Amino acid sequence: MDIYLPIAGLSVNALVIIGLGGAVGFLTGLIGVGGGFLTTPILIFYGIPPAVAVASSTTQITGTSVSGVLAHRRRKGVDYQMGGVIIAGGVIGATAGGFLFRLLQGSGQIDTVIAILYVLLLGSIGFLMAREAAGALGLIERKGGAKPLRRHNPLIAGLPMRWRFYRSGLYISPLAPLALGFVSGMLTVLLGVGGGFVVVPAMIYLLGMSAQVVVGTSLLQILFVTGATTLIHATTTKSVDIVLATLLLLGSVVGAQFGARMAQKARPEFLRMALALICLAVAFRMALGLGWRPSEIYTVQLL
Repeated sequence: MDIYLPIAGLSVNALVIIGLGGAVGFLTGLIGVGGGFLTTPILIFYGIPPAVAVASSTTQITGTSVSGVLAHRRRKGVDYQMGGVIIAGGVIGATAGGFLFRLLQGSGQIDTVIAILYVLLLGSIGFLMAREAAGALGLIERKGGAKPLRRHNPLIAGLPMRWRFYRSGLYISPLAPLALGFVSGMLTVLLGVGGGFVVVPAMIYLLGMSAQVVVGTSLLQILFVTGATTLIHATTTKSVDIVLATLLLLGSVVGAQFGARMAQKARPEFLRMALALICLAVAFRMALGLGWRPSEIYTVQLL
């Protein structure tokens, strides 16, 4: 069943797009990532222009996050205070990223920049997470023996103006989650990601948040930051394809509910390993795309 996408300027199979949304929604509820790191590259592989894929993915992630947040809220798995600080930083980062995206789009370099950033970010994060998960599962030996886990990073512990985040069980400076939100906002605008694949590991290994609230809090900040990003793209880059976003949303809202239920039963080590392998696979495919010679070197696009 084909349907025409007015902004992307091409026809797609609606059932394929809905199925993609369902798979991404399941991943969102399961691991706490926005799913955009997977949606955007696959849409690009499918033939969607990169700028449209980025802008439309954020719209879909916003709807997916609503479903995921509600599911984790019922289980008291959301730290609203921590989420509010990260959201504040995320909105600032998204605004700054919007200006940068428009600048790159005007210079004609946005497609290449998106691909390079995906390769670097997903490759490095996937490798680090795979190594850590493999050690936790006993697949590889940890050098120097097992080291005691720190509650949070020593650099973050030394920051001034500490606040108590009761739900997360932390007493740290809000500057750290504010900076984390800023980075997440920039990534959301430039790559069409929710930022969860950066925020979730940072919450665990840098901030030292309680595992019970990491996923729900990540989804909360994704909800508001992607909402702001959608507004920025709609008013500046004009790249949001509402038909594409709606198709993705139909599948992702349902998938997020099933993912949230599964997250309560699966071992965290297996979830981290699965996310790491997905990151590495997507990064490898994007790297191949940068080196392949296209079948048609020159293309003409009517604006």
